[in-house]
Amino acid sequence: MKIFLSQQNYHIGNFEANTAKIIADIKRAKEQGGDLIVFSELAICGYPPRDFLEFEDFIAECLKAIDIIKQEADTIGVLVGAPSRNTNAGGKDLFNSVYLLYEKEIKGLIHKTLLPTYDIFDEYRYFEPGYQWNVLDFKGKKLAVTICEDIWNIGENPLYRISPMDMLIDLKPDLMVNLSASPFDYLHADGRRSIVMENVRKYNLPIIYCNTTGSQTEIVFDGGSVVMDANENIVTTLPYFEEALQYVIFNDDGTFTPSQTNTTITSKAHPNPGIFDAHLGTDAIHKALITGIRDYFSKMGFTKAIVASSGGIDSAVVLALACEALGAKNVRALLMPSQFSTDHSVADAIRLSQNLDSPYDILPIKDIFETFATTLEPVFKDLPFSVAEENLQSRIRGALVMALSNKFGSILLNTSNKSELATGYGTLYGDMAGGLGVLGDLYKMQVYAMANYLNRNGEVIPQNVITKPPSAELRPGQKDSDSLPAYEVLDRILYQYIERRQGPKEIIAMGNDATLVNRVLKLVNTSEYKRNQFCPIIRVSPKAFGIGRRVPIVGKYLS
Repeated sequence: MKIFLSQQNYHIGNFEANTAKIIADIKRAKEQGGDLIVFSELAICGYPPRDFLEFEDFIAECLKAIDIIKQEADTIGVLVGAPSRNTNAGGKDLFNSVYLLYEKEIKGLIHKTLLPTYDIFDEYRYFEPGYQWNVLDFKGKKLAVTICEDIWNIGENPLYRISPMDMLIDLKPDLMVNLSASPFDYLHADGRRSIVMENVRKYNLPIIYCNTTGSQTEIVFDGGSVVMDANENIVTTLPYFEEALQYVIFNDDGTFTPSQTNTTITSKAHPNPGIFDAHLGTDAIHKALITGIRDYFSKMGFTKAIVASSGGIDSAVVLALACEALGAKNVRALLMPSQFSTDHSVADAIRLSQNLDSPYDILPIKDIFETFATTLEPVFKDLPFSVAEENLQSRIRGALVMALSNKFGSILLNTSNKSELATGYGTLYGDMAGGLGVLGDLYKMQVYAMANYLNRNGEVIPQNVITKPPSAELRPGQKDSDSLPAYEVLDRILYQYIERRQGPKEIIAMGNDATLVNRVLKLVNTSEYKRNQFCPIIRVSPKAFGIGRRVPIVGKYLS
């Protein structure tokens, strides 16, 4: 049996485009004599559709797409993910399902059992879990079809009381097939393949695992679909962060013949998640951020970006990534020096734009700031210079860069990093403005690692940007270290609190200073009101700010 894996990048709710993509690969597979083609979870509508699933018309469009696609499933079987209606009494109105289309009919329907409701996932809000397990009989083979999370209970995950494959194995299937929409994060990039291997080991069955790729606002999917035989050998892999179509021959003896010579893949040792490593997964993070920027713009219909370029490392990394993702001519830098800006910061920002061959403008804010200060003088009187004047500069810059955004139709890319967002080291309606947060899920030390990575083939980011002490330059001689601990120390504490969900006692027990830990954690908790107003952040960690981390704004814990 010739089985194709179609790893595609879908657009949520764009039924015409998604259907056209799916049909195009069905036709390609038929031209090559394919017997079966496998797509990913909720491919018809894109994942995650969220509250679109509450619209009757949205579900009707899903089912209409199934009717269109099944006309192409004449001589080839198609396994494709889409919602289906729950016609049983009680429960949610929908299932998260896989359709088997063949001979222009719906030949089978499989429902997802394990509905993730944690971090970025909220499937139980919309779907009813399926508790009837059947294999799909297709051309003399019994297919144990599961959907994403259904294979993740291999180690008796305490989140779930049941494993669908434990039920399906009694039906003596020949092959496991999993349709997935499993997102990327730098801690679990290799972990997904380990889960696939654990299933093969436990059930002594070969598996076809088809994952989606592309980005849906905050969430990035990395693909990495894989075929593994019953001896845990990787037969075929599909690339990460790319669309691809490949086939394998599933032989009668349960072995596979790959479509091409497959390079030997050595699974890397899973990193110790308890230790913060700023250099972990930089190459994959780079691909994820490029994917996140590119898909956000293409799927929203945007073409041009603008970045407030300060001469600092955060804006430099964002500008370089944006130029790579969108093309240098489509990314504009705006330099807005004040009387507190150093000459080298302006020079560094200019050199960066010249290195990237991207356009830039310089709009000094000294006169605007002085006008504001004069206007405020009757109220401020002789009060000393403070954070009010510092934030005023940031808000002036925010107003200017948004003015250019409006005038020229460019989307402002925010440059705040995770360390700053965590501790509230940013100005609402100033440097926290933007349409998309590029670095909001990277700690400061990870930003440095990314800068060095971008320079791997020669200078892109000027070396002075990387080596000089970070500063917001909102007052004479200001440095980040005036307000925050050294980033090497700060990031380790933040990682334990945010990613690892360790409390103050546990973090102090790791050898961290108690006073510092309590201060940092208080900053995190009292800054939630700022993050609640922040733009979407491209997610690359297992616990990103935004939809995956929900804490009260007015909570008292550690505040």
